[in-house]
Amino acid sequence: MDTLSSPLPIGDLQITTDLQVLAQAELDRQEENYYFKTFLEKRDGEEIDARVNRLNDIIAPAIDCTACGNCCKSLMVNITQPEAERLAVYLKMEVGDLKEKYIETSQQGSMMVLNTIPCHFLKGTSCSIYEHRFTECRDFPALHRGNFTERLFATFMHYGRCPIIYNVVEHLKIETGFKAAQTNS
Repeated sequence: MDTLSSPLPIGDLQITTDLQVLAQAELDRQEENYYFKTFLEKRDGEEIDARVNRLNDIIAPAIDCTACGNCCKSLMVNITQPEAERLAVYLKMEVGDLKEKYIETSQQGSMMVLNTIPCHFLKGTSCSIYEHRFTECRDFPALHRGNFTERLFATFMHYGRCPIIYNVVEHLKIETGFKAAQTNS
């Protein structure tokens, strides 16, 4: 197994939040990111999880999601029945009215999603129902969860839209020695 390089000191982290830079990087680094995913899949998942969690713990607090709101502008959000019921109470609406106005339900009735992108509840770059937002919204970008190497497809789907994901991935490339290996090849 390849040995991963040691973590960067916190002071060495550079954070990029410009959404245009992220979007361009997604286009420019498609091939690099493909190889990085392959690189990560061959590494010890627990060690990668520890690195991703540590980087996320440093990077996420440095980024003001309410100044961005890009996820709310571009993600499809799944909703559970209990979440719909809690939101209806908060909005002082009947659940049926809430669903009719804001939610699309599958024909089988087993899946519910917000019926528009961007989210109805996005006001500027902030969530107008923040304390009552859905689990998927609370969880995004989910870098705190384990099994990072098993969720690479979803993570890289958001690489060019989420400053937290972008910065964690870019710093992970350095920490794992991937960037150095690319430079030397």
